[in-house]
Amino acid sequence: MHGVVFWKRNQGCSWTESGTGSTWEPAAVSHLVTWQDSRCSCSFLSSLPQPQSHISLATGFGCATIFWYLKNNPDFLKSYDAAGTIHDYVVAMLCDLEKPLMSVQNAASWGYFSSRSKSWNTEILRESGFPIHLLPEVGDPGDVAGRMSRGWHGIPKGAEVGLALGDFQCSVYSCLAERSDAVLNISTSAQLTVSMPWGFQPAETPDSSSSVAYFPYFDGHYLAVAASLNGGNVLATFVNMLGQWMAELGLEVLESTLYTRTIKAALAQRDTGLSICPTVFGERHVPEQLASVTGIAASDLSLGHVTRGLCRGIVQNLRSMLPAECLREAGVKRILGSGSALSRNEVLRQEVEGAFPFPVVYGKDVDAAVGAALVMLHRR
Repeated sequence: MHGVVFWKRNQGCSWTESGTGSTWEPAAVSHLVTWQDSRCSCSFLSSLPQPQSHISLATGFGCATIFWYLKNNPDFLKSYDAAGTIHDYVVAMLCDLEKPLMSVQNAASWGYFSSRSKSWNTEILRESGFPIHLLPEVGDPGDVAGRMSRGWHGIPKGAEVGLALGDFQCSVYSCLAERSDAVLNISTSAQLTVSMPWGFQPAETPDSSSSVAYFPYFDGHYLAVAASLNGGNVLATFVNMLGQWMAELGLEVLESTLYTRTIKAALAQRDTGLSICPTVFGERHVPEQLASVTGIAASDLSLGHVTRGLCRGIVQNLRSMLPAECLREAGVKRILGSGSALSRNEVLRQEVEGAFPFPVVYGKDVDAAVGAALVMLHRR
């Protein structure tokens, strides 16, 4: 929901008709620039105009990426006249939209968008030479974007297609049962979120030093979100490092075997003196903070100690961004655990249960598509 893809209107894809139905392939469309893109340095971001938005700008956000192209490769932008998230692109292709449409959720995730007025910061952007013609029209979550221009994979021509929604909001929607629940998700990245009371409105200007952001949810509600850039990707980096070391020593070990062995070793090591700050990817509110290890003793150098310390660090980092006291004040009584990394790693689950003074219930690996389907079903 932060990423951006560019395309040429009326040339974004090519449809093919066959006996089995219609299929389409991307045509005049760019590569996707994801939320993990790091081309926008702190100094570059500080050179951009201050947004009139409650969400701070960060690298990987759509508008920041467009600004980077504007200042570093303007000819690239001349090749396209439309832009959106990857799911906005899909909606535009399915409905054959002349101009892309975007939900408030995705627009807020791009930056330079006021959730209160539901409008882009067009004057601020225009004064900086930003190509505002690339910005999509914006609507509310649950609104209909258009109708299927063709039948596709069993979906009939003329079927309504909703605006593309924020994948994070949909993941929360698919499992959040009570307002007293908090959702802790660890997949590639990690998030801890709680629903804000009805009527809450975030400040109109961003606080770049705050570890908590407020994401537009549904029906005018907001989610308070500690969105960490460091989750399952940290463990993947650790396992990849181990694999590289093994290869350098002349040994080849399957990645799946390394995951299994590291988790098994940590399960046998219930505690460690190692203190690991896992932020190898920085954090949006402290991008300069990288990973570190302290408390290193000769007795704590086993694979079990290091893996246990790394899993603990991931959870503790998330807890530091949205402490248990804040959850209590928000009326939280239970934590719902979700995400692929959490569901597959018992050590992470143990650390979550030890870090928070609330019952923890684990659901299935939450699929944002499930939440999106529920949104459209509940709003019919």
